[in-house]
Amino acid sequence: MTVTDVRKDPAALTMTITAEFDAPVERAWRLWADPRQLERWWGPPTHPATVVDHELVPGGTVTYFMTGPEGDRYHGWWRVVAVAEPSSLEFEDGFADDTGAPNLEMPVTATAVSLAPGAGGGTVMTLQTTFPSTEAMEQMIAMQMEEGIRQAIGQIDAILVGDPVG
Repeated sequence: MTVTDVRKDPAALTMTITAEFDAPVERAWRLWADPRQLERWWGPPTHPATVVDHELVPGGTVTYFMTGPEGDRYHGWWRVVAVAEPSSLEFEDGFADDTGAPNLEMPVTATAVSLAPGAGGGTVMTLQTTFPSTEAMEQMIAMQMEEGIRQAIGQIDAILVGDPVG
């Protein structure tokens, strides 16, 4: 079923995306916990992700890059803040330069992920991104962040169907 709702709240500096999946919470958690599964959906279809480092523990880091259609790479990083397997994850999310070092000229957002039981044994996944400022929120939305996340999440159903125990 994938994305069911997107809410932008400029006053709270948040964008909240809700998606539903026909898989139990424990299975949906593996989409985040397994770096090979994460890279199958984290980037939109035209910019697949490659996860380089994946330390999904408080204080850990996740580093990755997305490869565009022309072979160009866009690097990013997470700083893991909290993990409560299999129900929630919080991380700071930022851009990086070609060496993987944080690009401090770009905004760093805070993301809170929650996985909760849904209808029929499925999962409701909520991603709430908090921006550091109105300008950062506007910049990220202008960079088509919402569309990119919709496309990325749109790949999850195929992963769950094709690899139900993975």
